[in-house]
Amino acid sequence: MQDSGLRTRNRLKYLTYLALLITFAVVIHTVEAAMPLPMPVPGVRIGLANIITLLALILFGLRSGLVVAAIRSVLGSIFVGGLFGFGFWLSLTAGLASCLAMAFVLLFQRKGLVSLISVSVVGAAMHNLTQLSMASIIISSFDLLKGYYPFLLLLSIPTGIFTGLAAYYLEGVTGRMIRQTNLSDTS
Repeated sequence: MQDSGLRTRNRLKYLTYLALLITFAVVIHTVEAAMPLPMPVPGVRIGLANIITLLALILFGLRSGLVVAAIRSVLGSIFVGGLFGFGFWLSLTAGLASCLAMAFVLLFQRKGLVSLISVSVVGAAMHNLTQLSMASIIISSFDLLKGYYPFLLLLSIPTGIFTGLAAYYLEGVTGRMIRQTNLSDTS
């Protein structure tokens, strides 16, 4: 019986942490969508909400990362006012593809072969490639992909570095908080 109670408590903690990550991701997504950035390519964002997706991947694994990316896109699109619009499909597919790419590269990061920044840069590049591919499919013009992708790939490097550094820092802070919470439960 005690084992069942412990599992329930751990599940509730996990769901609480996941809900917090989703909340942070939605808020960041919504705020970032409202801020016009002076970028050389229209529609480019820094990708701050991807920090939270990467953090979910690191702390809780692929399923949690995908949940954060998907729910962030849905709720963020509702708050921005574009549910099921052009931007929603770009956000959802790119967020999921980016999460999958980062999860794959995270396997190499855990073996010490690449850094967390590399994981983030790959995620940013995949996000841009997926968004442009989806946009090209929706508007039936692959000239968009050929014309914009080199610029977006180049922009993926600084945005991915920033996102990776932020996730690295937050991983340490969040990991300590989770460990302290777990230790206080055993006392």
